[in-house]
Amino acid sequence: MELFSYTRAADVALAVGAASNMDARFIAGGTTLLDLMKLDVERPSRLVDINRIGLDGIEKLADGRVRVGALVRNSDLAHHAVVQADYPVLSQALLAGASAQLRNMATTGGNLLQRTRCMYFRNTAMACNKREPGSGCSAIEGDNRTLAIFGTSKDCIATNPSDMNVALAALEAVITVRGAAGTRDIAIGDFHLLPGATPHVETVLAAGELITHVTLPAARAKSKQVYLKLRDRASYEFALASAAVVVEVSDGQFSYIRVALGGVGTKPWRSHEAEAALLHKPADVATIRNAAEVALRDARPQSENGFKVELAKRCITHALTVATQQA
Repeated sequence: MELFSYTRAADVALAVGAASNMDARFIAGGTTLLDLMKLDVERPSRLVDINRIGLDGIEKLADGRVRVGALVRNSDLAHHAVVQADYPVLSQALLAGASAQLRNMATTGGNLLQRTRCMYFRNTAMACNKREPGSGCSAIEGDNRTLAIFGTSKDCIATNPSDMNVALAALEAVITVRGAAGTRDIAIGDFHLLPGATPHVETVLAAGELITHVTLPAARAKSKQVYLKLRDRASYEFALASAAVVVEVSDGQFSYIRVALGGVGTKPWRSHEAEAALLHKPADVATIRNAAEVALRDARPQSENGFKVELAKRCITHALTVATQQA
């Protein structure tokens, strides 16, 4: 770990001002950043502590939307009564991630910015375009069993590791950020970037921009929601494939459907293809299985992760089946 300066911000404006240079990083729970600093992957010249700037509330707005502060801890969000009642897919996703100790520290904003667990990204002795642009991607010809089959490029095949992000994609959350130029709202689907030729640029955030809160749309009272995570072991493991589904069934047909996938994409992967195959179709086994096939039609598996294609199909199928049975 290299030397760095440390600043404790008292409010949002001071935090943004203190992090105006490209080498500064905001720190809250530190559950990802500190690990990467110890590995010499992240080398910030300044840490801006934002734990005292007051973004730790969960508020239900007059129009039914729910605003979640960027500093809300994962455990608090997962167990919040409104989240459990109206957004169970989010609660389930959070509780499927990490360990209880980490959930007590990790924050909503930090989880949105969680970086890949690709072994080559975290090993400075190996080539990684995400860590060192232009150095190459060791994963493409290396150990890629856990890596992405959607959104990849010749420069990067690393997966987005977050469970929370997958649920937020299915819920169509909106992220509010503040920077030197002011405040702006970003749809979750636009927040994370595909790697393309610049895998080191992972989000649309500008230098010094701070996530202030995430807004969930007003709850759909008739929806059934499921988050299913498939992994190598039952706890403290990242997804090989996961699915977040939000379902409404009317007169035996899917009248509303959102499907997002985790563990398979370089960003949280919204499956518009699966949604189109389900909407206004019979809520039966044949429709669900067809949608799963459609969802994985354009997958591009690597040398060691072809099994993820079938695994993701089964994950979608089971998640939709469970949700439909509840509807």
